[in-house]
Amino acid sequence: MATMARTNTGLAYPDRFYAAASYAGFGGSPNSANKDVASKFSNEVALILYALYQQATVGPCNVPKPSPWSPVEQGKWKSWQQLGNMVSAEAMRLFVKILEEEDPGWYSRTSNSVESVRDVQMNHNSNGEPIIENGNSFAETKTISAENGSLMEAQDKDIVLEGLGPVVVYDQWVSPPIKGQRPKARYEHGAAVVQDKMYIYGGNHNGRYLSDLNVLDLRSWTWSKVEASFESKSEESPSPVNIAPCAGHSMIPWENKLLSIAGHTKDPSETIQIKAFDLQTGTWSILKTYGKAPVSRGGQSVTLVGSTLVIFGGQDAKRTLLNDLHILDLETMTWDDFDAVGVPPSPRSDHAAAVHAERYLLIFGGGSHATCFNDLHVLDLQAMEWSRPTQQGEIPSPRAGHTGVTVGENWFIVGGGDNKSGASETVVLNMSTLVWSVVTSVEGRVPLASEGLSLVVGSISGEDILVSFGGYNGRYNNEVNVLKPSHKSTLQSKIMEAPVPDSVSAVQNATNPTRDLESDFEVGQEGKIREIVMDNTDSEHMKSKGEETSELIIATLKAEKEELESSLNKEKLQSLQLKEELTQAETRNTDLYKELQSIRGQLAAEQSRCFKLEVYKHLNPENNANAYGILLSGALK
Repeated sequence: MATMARTNTGLAYPDRFYAAASYAGFGGSPNSANKDVASKFSNEVALILYALYQQATVGPCNVPKPSPWSPVEQGKWKSWQQLGNMVSAEAMRLFVKILEEEDPGWYSRTSNSVESVRDVQMNHNSNGEPIIENGNSFAETKTISAENGSLMEAQDKDIVLEGLGPVVVYDQWVSPPIKGQRPKARYEHGAAVVQDKMYIYGGNHNGRYLSDLNVLDLRSWTWSKVEASFESKSEESPSPVNIAPCAGHSMIPWENKLLSIAGHTKDPSETIQIKAFDLQTGTWSILKTYGKAPVSRGGQSVTLVGSTLVIFGGQDAKRTLLNDLHILDLETMTWDDFDAVGVPPSPRSDHAAAVHAERYLLIFGGGSHATCFNDLHVLDLQAMEWSRPTQQGEIPSPRAGHTGVTVGENWFIVGGGDNKSGASETVVLNMSTLVWSVVTSVEGRVPLASEGLSLVVGSISGEDILVSFGGYNGRYNNEVNVLKPSHKSTLQSKIMEAPVPDSVSAVQNATNPTRDLESDFEVGQEGKIREIVMDNTDSEHMKSKGEETSELIIATLKAEKEELESSLNKEKLQSLQLKEELTQAETRNTDLYKELQSIRGQLAAEQSRCFKLEVYKHLNPENNANAYGILLSGALK
């Protein structure tokens, strides 16, 4: 049965702990506790608070280790067990300390209630033991089943995005409640995220190039327009530089600037221009570069690799498609062009590019004047060699005008089209295994099935989100959509990878030379193409083998993930304890310093007294014997 503890929200312990636990969502029914805690904190913090609450109210963890098939329960158990024999009072103090760091104003909101005394319900049975459910001493958790009957990662909380309300499931696009004046609808614009703000620059609307800069605050979901100024050309020429409206450009954040690279303009320059918007001064400028700059273009891909920009393909002002490769060193602002070995992608524009492991440049899709592609090419940036690997999984349909971002080793691709219809599915490529999977699909003519939309990665409460904006699908759009990616794509990729022997890291083991006969553009061309994945395994064997190993792989991956999270939680607790010890040491140091200053003052007084004695002695050693004796006796005291 549940016992009741009457507590007061004053400063004293344990009452302050119980008030904090009640505010955080602990106490009451297991279901409501899970929801309350989940709605306020990230997964990591929720696990730490759970462990400290159990340690404070139950004591050290003495329950059996849960089954590896229950990753959520296992994560809670490991977090609790890591606390060892920590005493209840210390657990209470750390619980309140963490809550104050996560939510500094919790106590004022708690104490504003009409009654300062509240009831906190603690989950115990009549023997003082924690409630046991299904053999485990944990609150009920919520498991989300994936399609096709396979098990997705169990979730013990609703995912809450600030301003979006609760999102019960991952991998679904939602529309946040936008405030402020929306930018003009557009496509082929540039987008970048800096410090929880998404900047949108330029684009195309009804054939007109745009030059406005807008910013969306990803915490309040409020649009505002940036009033920018323009840097003068030089001290001799005070007139401002001309920042021409553009579309089809690329935008990259670098240091305290937003860089706009290339793009189509009404009066194109001969070579690519690099525009820079200084986020501190709010001014636009054109950066001077050195070396042979590439011909101006739009629809190219620009990828940041370390401190260099890698530019590939696009279409010049004469509508000539390109497949050249150029590198700009941002430290020296010097251009370099490279002739990589192997067979490069055919000339194209409006493709997507990403970098993996700071070494491999991936190019996917894009279009020519007559067709769209769904091929995948990889450039080894160390060996400067092109290859065309074998793709696996649910390979996307041909498309151009799509957009992509990376989260870890996953490359998410959204939108695009094939001159007939927009691509409705959001897909993801595991860049280590080169396995595609579908994250979700949309229906109808919606902005997410558009060409020329933008996609960026943001962060809310420590969790990654994908944010899309704009696009063209028969009409110009200015809508914002948000997706919270899960680990589903990673699990699916690992399952697909398992039947292929020794393919631990497909990109880094790119050693098998082969000739790709599938490309219409590469037939008859000479050269060596390196395979990124091992030779194809028979599909039926792969399917049967995958079914046999999928459950084991999922369990292993989840167990590894939970073990890493538990280690992180332990490190956080140790860090907090070290902070407390440091604070105490600093306090002791302050006291010792004060004591040292006091001793120094006494020593100075004694030195002054001795000096006076010496002076007396030398001036009148006989007549002042009595006075000398008096001073001497005082000094000795």
